[in-house]
Amino acid sequence: MTTQKIKVLFFICAISLSKSLFAQDDLLSGMEDKNAKQYVTNAFKSSRVINGQSMEFIGKGVLDTRILHRFGYVNTGFENLFGLDQASMRFGFDYGVTKDLTVGIGRSTFDKEWDGFIKYRPIQQSVGGKHPSPVSVVLVTGMTCISKKWDDPNRTNYFSSRLGYYNEVIVGRKFNENLSLQIAPTHVHINLVEGKDYTNDFFAIGLGGRYKLSKRTAFVVDYHYLIKSGKDMSQFENMKNPLAIGFDIETGGHVFQLHFSNSNGMNEKAFITNTTRTWGKGEVSFGFNLSRVFTVKK
Repeated sequence: MTTQKIKVLFFICAISLSKSLFAQDDLLSGMEDKNAKQYVTNAFKSSRVINGQSMEFIGKGVLDTRILHRFGYVNTGFENLFGLDQASMRFGFDYGVTKDLTVGIGRSTFDKEWDGFIKYRPIQQSVGGKHPSPVSVVLVTGMTCISKKWDDPNRTNYFSSRLGYYNEVIVGRKFNENLSLQIAPTHVHINLVEGKDYTNDFFAIGLGGRYKLSKRTAFVVDYHYLIKSGKDMSQFENMKNPLAIGFDIETGGHVFQLHFSNSNGMNEKAFITNTTRTWGKGEVSFGFNLSRVFTVKK
């Protein structure tokens, strides 16, 4: 064998070996990616299930402009076009400070109420890695302020009487590409109540679910069970458990929710303590939530 042929053979072997080594590196890289921690996203398409907060976040540097709209009750009949002649709404802004921290503010026509909240996720559902988490844990705290005129301006009224507070812990899991569920124990405190022996503190268990129907649509349910406990139980006579059922429709940068609900309140304090209608009597209203996100800061 000539020296020239040996050089050519050596060159071919060198190329084959380098390809083999690079292929091995790619394989190892793929194995490392497979074993690395991966966070689960898109459990819900919106940061709210319908009424209540969801386990989902909008992302760092993202501004979410939200319009929540509720018509009147369906059982008001044709004279009121089954509730379409009446309406209430909440207009608000949510901003993602980090991927795990969101702040928001809004105003509702119901009681002319302002609300603000802070939402933080200490644990995000993940797979792979050394310490994967089977669930996401989200903490929410908020404050409300009624701005309408006092019902009785002649009595001594305090600004603190306008205020309310709520706190909740959301524990949720995305089971697969189609199904996500969450539970949310919630505490609401109202500074001013009507009766002397009425409680100022309310507790509820929130349940939320989403089932994906297609690439851009999903069925969603949002329910809160009010735990009725207090010295004077007459306080709870007209309080009902809020239930909302609807559909998510994703269109580009918008998430459009169409739903029916027996509650007109659009923050946790409002819909947990001020829901007085029931589904059984047709006391439900049609509504929609519209979300439009803008990337403010990358």
